[in-house]
Amino acid sequence: MAFESLTDKLQNVFKGLRGKGRLTEEDVKVALKEVKMALLEADVSFKVVKQFISAIQERAVGEDVLNGLNPGQMVVKIVNEEMISLMGSETTELQLQPINTVTVLMMCGLQGAGKTTTAAKIAGKLKLKGRKPLLVGCDIYRPAAIEQLRINAERQQVDFFTLGTHADPIDIAKSAIDKAQKDGNNVVILDTAGRLQIDDIMMQELAEIKRAVTVHQTLLVVDAMTGQEAVNVASEFNEKVGVDGIVLSKMDGDSRGGAALSTKAVTGKPILFVGMGEKLSDLEQFYPDRMASRILGMGDVLSLIDKAVEANAERDAEKDREMAQKMKKGKIDFEMYLESMKQMRNMGGLSSILSMLPGMGKISDDMLPDEKQLARIEAIVLSMTPEERKNPKLMSPQRKFRIAKGSGNDIAEVNRFIKQFEQMQKMMKQMPGLMGGKRGFGRFGGFPGGGKFPF
Repeated sequence: MAFESLTDKLQNVFKGLRGKGRLTEEDVKVALKEVKMALLEADVSFKVVKQFISAIQERAVGEDVLNGLNPGQMVVKIVNEEMISLMGSETTELQLQPINTVTVLMMCGLQGAGKTTTAAKIAGKLKLKGRKPLLVGCDIYRPAAIEQLRINAERQQVDFFTLGTHADPIDIAKSAIDKAQKDGNNVVILDTAGRLQIDDIMMQELAEIKRAVTVHQTLLVVDAMTGQEAVNVASEFNEKVGVDGIVLSKMDGDSRGGAALSTKAVTGKPILFVGMGEKLSDLEQFYPDRMASRILGMGDVLSLIDKAVEANAERDAEKDREMAQKMKKGKIDFEMYLESMKQMRNMGGLSSILSMLPGMGKISDDMLPDEKQLARIEAIVLSMTPEERKNPKLMSPQRKFRIAKGSGNDIAEVNRFIKQFEQMQKMMKQMPGLMGGKRGFGRFGGFPGGGKFPF
């Protein structure tokens, strides 16, 4: 996961600061030296790091901080505020024309950055907001690029257009806008060609498209896993073509996170979205304050709520209320378990959810069930009859043997799962407010676990 190493190092620095009753100027300097090293190792631009540390030091060695009631926390607060400022302070939305006119977005980036997939992800987001997008295949060079876009358009259930690999990209763009005006599409997303490296031909083609048609927003997709190189790519595209916003792809990978911290400071262009996975729904609006919170290990509950709202967009409100009432009384059943598993997947999986909760980001992968374990558990529940799912008390030895056989599991595995499920029921009866209240996980459908994860 991006930032994992950086987060660990920063938390260790801050732990040392919080442990001191008073801070001296030397304490702050030593701590900031460690912060500086952590940022450089995360591949943040040296120039950006230098300015960042200087700004923090200037604020952190003031009389009101060093002699305050909790100077360690004050320094952490200053680091948080400066990190938000570094990444843009305010969230920047995609700028769209009025809904009754056509907005043209041009996607650009190097080959392999995830440009074509990101185009489809953005189309899906715009569709959810009531827009009617048209995905346009202008990449006539990369084998299967147009076909990939067509398939993704089908998956997102949005319109698709191209003139094929033998047409000129400028002609494709012009024809697409004509089609959009005719068919009522109010957003045209041009997926242009990428290259393995920046070259003059690539830049010239992008410039010619922008001269031939009115492009309202030029979005650059950069691979966060390339670290500092992502910032160099962004700078060059902005200089030669002109960029309005940046999308950082592959932020869920093993990237060190430096691109997110450097891009805005170096290019002056806002980060609009971050790609957090391979699924077409794995695209998040970029919030500088939430990203800073994640980096500093403080969680990101607001993004978790956004994921829950999006996952529940098509859910039945009455069904949700019924589930919440059951959970308050501790009357959960296996149907609710299946529903919670489905919602968890829609929200990116258990590890993704936990990474957004304060203090939970350090849970190691070996403490979590893998996909095979989850599939086995799901098979157990699906092998139950509808009556058994709704009434866990029906579980007799004979029924358990039948379920084990039907799900391809050992009887011991079935017994273990049912026992843990009963423990979860008891826990929820003891803490009715935790899982069903307005602030509990009731709005997420409830997670199947407590204490250790009972899978």
